[in-house]
Formats: sequence, C-alpha cells, structure tokens
Amino acid sequence: MSPRHNRPRGGGNPAERPDDSGAGPGAGAGLDRFGLERTEEYQGEEWKVRHVAGASAVGKRYRCPGCDQEIPSGTPHLVAWPEYGGVDDRRHWHKACWNAKDRRTSRVQRSRNAPKH
Repeated sequence: MSPRHNRPRGGGNPAERPDDSGAGPGAGAGLDRFGLERTEEYQGEEWKVRHVAGASAVGKRYRCPGCDQEIPSGTPHLVAWPEYGGVDDRRHWHKACWNAKDRRTSRVQRSRNAPKH
C-alpha cells in the first residue's frame, strides 16, 4: 500500500487554484509574504490587520493595547495599524483582544498593587 498524500499535487488548471492576490472573492484580504492581511474599521478609520504566527514572533515580546498584558515570545497574535500609518503606528494585539476592542472600555484596568502613574 502506498502512503497517503494529503497535499494537492501541482499542475492542473491555474483557474482552479485559490487566488491569493486578494482580487477575487473576499477582496478585503490578500496573501503576501508576511501572511494573510485584511482591512477592518476601528475608531472611525480603516486599519490593516495581519496574523502573526507564533514561529515568526520568537525572541520578541509585545504589549497588547487591548488588555495591557505582555504577549509572550512565540505566541500567535495580530498586528494592526491605520491604513495610512507608518511602521511606528503598528500595534500587536491578542486575537481575542482585537475581536473585543469595540466592547471594551477605554479605561485601563490595573491590579491593586500596580503603580498609578
């Protein structure tokens, strides 16, 4: 018995392959060398949102603006930035925090022993 192949084989009709350019169905999302990117509205402006795989985030730590907690190294998360923003405007979010951003208050909640600056 030969081994089972779960991956589609190359070749075939190019029209039958999935379109990663973002111009087809679901035009708000495109696949580029950094991952799947989409556009969402947040705070009255368009934001680009990109998924970051855990393997891509090894050795780096970020602070989520949604919960003010650290995103540990190697944890999958999202990067979001205003559509016309620069590199300095990028923010790293937990996926759940990004999905709940419209339901959260703008007030940061701190633990009892956290310093109040």
